[in-house]
Amino acid sequence: MRALPERVELNGVPFFAETAFEGAPGAVAVMLSQQDVVTTPGLVAKKMRLPGQEALIEKNLTRLVNEHGLLVYPLPSRLADVLEQVSAGYPVLVRLDDGSLVSSPHYAVVVGYDRVKQRLLLRSGMNRRLIMTFKDFQSAWDALGNWAVLIQAPAQLPSNVDRQRWLSAVAQLEQAGQTLAASNAREALERGTHY
Repeated sequence: MRALPERVELNGVPFFAETAFEGAPGAVAVMLSQQDVVTTPGLVAKKMRLPGQEALIEKNLTRLVNEHGLLVYPLPSRLADVLEQVSAGYPVLVRLDDGSLVSSPHYAVVVGYDRVKQRLLLRSGMNRRLIMTFKDFQSAWDALGNWAVLIQAPAQLPSNVDRQRWLSAVAQLEQAGQTLAASNAREALERGTHY
């Protein structure tokens, strides 16, 4: 892994204040908007079949993202991998424990970090700049399985792309009928891995 900058904040990442459905529609709208998809949390909720399919949020998220010709690229379950992608300019969609007495998931977008102060900056619910310590984030993230993904255009390889993860995301695109986007993603991988 390359040396990471001390501090990063992706100021250009949009924000939608939204808490319904575990914050998923707002967080997904942020990620889609970052890829120049014009959307809102309300439109995302409708396309993710919310209300009604809360148990299928991640499956429907993948379907929706793939319909736009974009890939859902899963990250390894290490904070260092999240920081690496943010330092490369990519916001990271995460699922966290919301910290309530009855544990439930909440979706947020990591848009920055400060390694010296050991804290992350997230777009979350009603907070445009939610600050969490690395320790609090790790605990909330660990509690729900360390789920984190990037939403990438086909030619937009993540930092230190993992070939198998990328090809798995490409396969999802193909299953969604996005054969041209899938082909472009394969070509990007071949170009990117031959340097």
